[in-house]
Order: sequence, then C-alpha cells, then structure tokens
Amino acid sequence: MRVLVVDDYEPWHGFVSTTLRKEPELEIIGRVVDGLEAVQQAQQLQPELILLDIGLPTLNGIEAARQIRQVSPKSKILFISENRSPDIAEQALNTGASGYVVKSDAASDLMPAVKAVLEGKRFVSASLTRRDSINPEDEHIAEQARRERVVAPSQPQSVESNRHELRFYSDDAVFVDDFVHSIEAALDSGNAVVVIATELHRLNILQHLRADGVDIDAAVERKLYIPLDVSDSLSTIMDTSTGGDRFAKGVPNAIVAALRTAKERYLHLAIG
Repeated sequence: MRVLVVDDYEPWHGFVSTTLRKEPELEIIGRVVDGLEAVQQAQQLQPELILLDIGLPTLNGIEAARQIRQVSPKSKILFISENRSPDIAEQALNTGASGYVVKSDAASDLMPAVKAVLEGKRFVSASLTRRDSINPEDEHIAEQARRERVVAPSQPQSVESNRHELRFYSDDAVFVDDFVHSIEAALDSGNAVVVIATELHRLNILQHLRADGVDIDAAVERKLYIPLDVSDSLSTIMDTSTGGDRFAKGVPNAIVAALRTAKERYLHLAIG
C-alpha cells in the first residue's frame, strides 16, 4: 500500500516514517509540505492512502482534499491534525475523507487508523467522538484509546511529597498543554529546562511552544532548553555500575551540562 505524507512540519515526517516502517506492506512514496503540491503529487502518484494535515501553506488541507478527490478519487484520505475544533473536523470529514486523527493521540491512534481506513472503515480519534458535532456511531473509532481514557480523570491530578510532584493526565493533549505551560513559565523566568519525553511528545511540545511565540531555537542554542528521548535517557541512567553513586554516574551528559550551565549562571533547572 503506497502512502503519501503531507505535512509542513518536517520533524513530523520522521515520526510517521518510523511508525509506518513497522508495517512491511506500507510504503511511503512521497513527502510534501504544501497543499497545492499535495494535489499535484496525488494526481501523479495515485497513492492508496494520503496522510493529510490541515494547516498547510498555499492550500489548506481541507481544500486540498476536495481537489484530491477530483484528481485521485481512489485515494483514501486520513487527516492528521492538532486542530481539535469540532467544526473543522466535520468539514474535513465532509470532503470524503475516511478518518481524522488528533496529532496528540497519534502514538496510539495512527496505526489503528491507517489499518481501518485501508480496510474501508472510518476512524475518528476518541477525543473527537466525544464532541457533539462528531457522530459517535462512526464505523470505527479508537476503541483502545477510549478504554484507556475512560478510567482517567478529566484534569491533571497531583500527588505531592516533599519537593516532588506526580501528576496523572487524562490524555496526551492535556499532558502536552500542561507541560508546555510549565516550560514557558521556566523559560520566562530565565531558567533552564530539560525535557525527557517520547519523540511524538517532543514534536507536539515544540509545535505548541512555537505557536505561542517562544523562540525555542534561541533557547536550545543557549542551552536553556534541552530535549532528550525518554528511552535513551532511561537506558543511560540504568546501565551503570552498582554503587552509592549509581544514579549520578548514569545521568545523561546533556543533563550534566545543563546543571553546570545553571550553576554558572545562577539559574534554576527544571527537569520534566
């Protein structure tokens, strides 16, 4: 099954490629960042599946989908967007698209959505099916994601002990929003931040920070914002010799560098 990926955020292409590569029957045959180019590539390549963002330059994803339906009618369209507006989602689905995945839910929803759409079913992220304008009786929705969220609180719940705080989140969107606010508060105070998260979470956090006008590139250059992969960081921490200073020996170099920077500049360091 040939897949065309359309998104103007380049790091997102890496996440999609890594995810789809797990299924040998899927082949990415094109990656474009522009809505008009998406229409042209769809007409030329006639892919079985198109993963389509909404906020695209030149031509937005919804208008691009309408034109794609004309030039490549057999291509199935799966919208993948961070836009949670019920009206926007409904407009997207009314183009004849087969599904709508919220980017914050992509870690759990992307592959089930791709499989469902290719099987001729409809897929809508569970976080959208709760909205009045989205029909909860769609042929196929994110059952696993919905089951996971039904037992979770709707707002972050905190448990504090001395100087540490543990929070539980209802879904990825709430997690990312809260994390972004914490990062912005730390950077606004001139402090350094180390973010240890999955690739998808790091992408979503970056998008939110840039949308809020944070000059994240400058923060990275000044070593005030240091993103790390959670699996790499944990493996580094745990793969150390035994002893009383086990954790200290296993701390990733980036965190050590951030600690030194914070000490030299008399800053606080937030690690999340």
